[in-house]
Amino acid sequence: MRCKTNRFDSVNQYSGEFSGAFADLGTFLPLVLGLIALNHFSPQGIFMGFGLFALFTAFYYRRPIPVQPMKVIAALVIAQGLTPGMLQASGILMGVILLVLAYSGAIKWMAKQLSPAISIGIQLAIGLQLIWMGGQMMSQTWLIGLVAFIALFASKFFPLRYLAMPLVLALGILWQLNSGTAPSFDLSVYTPWQLSWPSLDEWSSAVGLLVLPQLALTLTNAVIATSAMAKEKFPEDNKENFAPQRFATSSGWANLLLAPFGATAMCHGAGGLAVQHHFGARTWLAPTIFGSSCLLIAAFWGQGIATVLSLIPLAVLGSLLAIAGTQLAWSQRFIDGKPFCIFVILSTAAICLLINTAAGLATGFILELGRRQWHIYSDLKH
Repeated sequence: MRCKTNRFDSVNQYSGEFSGAFADLGTFLPLVLGLIALNHFSPQGIFMGFGLFALFTAFYYRRPIPVQPMKVIAALVIAQGLTPGMLQASGILMGVILLVLAYSGAIKWMAKQLSPAISIGIQLAIGLQLIWMGGQMMSQTWLIGLVAFIALFASKFFPLRYLAMPLVLALGILWQLNSGTAPSFDLSVYTPWQLSWPSLDEWSSAVGLLVLPQLALTLTNAVIATSAMAKEKFPEDNKENFAPQRFATSSGWANLLLAPFGATAMCHGAGGLAVQHHFGARTWLAPTIFGSSCLLIAAFWGQGIATVLSLIPLAVLGSLLAIAGTQLAWSQRFIDGKPFCIFVILSTAAICLLINTAAGLATGFILELGRRQWHIYSDLKH
């Protein structure tokens, strides 16, 4: 019996790293393939950027820290049909801002002001948004999406649970082939890679349209919340390895150096870390596998890879996104947290959803500041 357990553990270790490497595809692929299929951006530049960033992340953190598109920027570029130059400018500007905040120490001060309740509230809001987005993607073929979601969610109760994700992806592709339905994305037309530089108008437009809406989400989810979650998932590591300024630094340099070569704006993300950890990623192997795969896709895009990627059903990607949302939204604090802590969590999440992340952050900060002042007043009174 012990040998069987050990064999399962060995299989789970490596299948977990493989599954975890691609567990964030629900967030990654729709945005990346949308930029390529709808905006005709260069797949070589985009996938090369993610590949190099992921390999650097594997070396820098030695843990499965995710790399993903900056969601607000990518979504706005797709929805409004913005130019590659504006995407490029937004990545460079975000890189500069993150580096200034990291090296000035401002990001460290901001992280200290963010209590665990505020961080969990922001994660809850983002998790619910991911679940909603996943449901929208699953709605085209509810049966396929629901079956995929149930299989992925139930897999954690089985010994070889980390094999579920690649199996679901493979079955989804087979279903798409057998059903004869059109692929989710038309990737036959795209712009070949070429070195370029944004115009003056693209710089100024990128600031208002892309950078400012993205900034609050990046600082909270991609830097501060990811730092808090990494410390929680890997308590045996030195906490300084996951300090917020390190996440700001790695994202900052990646965007500043890779955006000029066609990479989209990139960051880390608490949702990506949650779902990668859920599917078994524990070491540097997961980002290494993901990064190497991205570089291979960039190198051999025109030789059948685009066809395979376009065959992944949107409903299956939606189920992955919904799983990521459930992992991010849930916290043990909902069970063992004090009433005021839960109130801060729910208030922060509600304002994030009703207005935006910056307003939710401000709400949580004001509530926590009021609580501290009340304690100070009570101590002085007694």
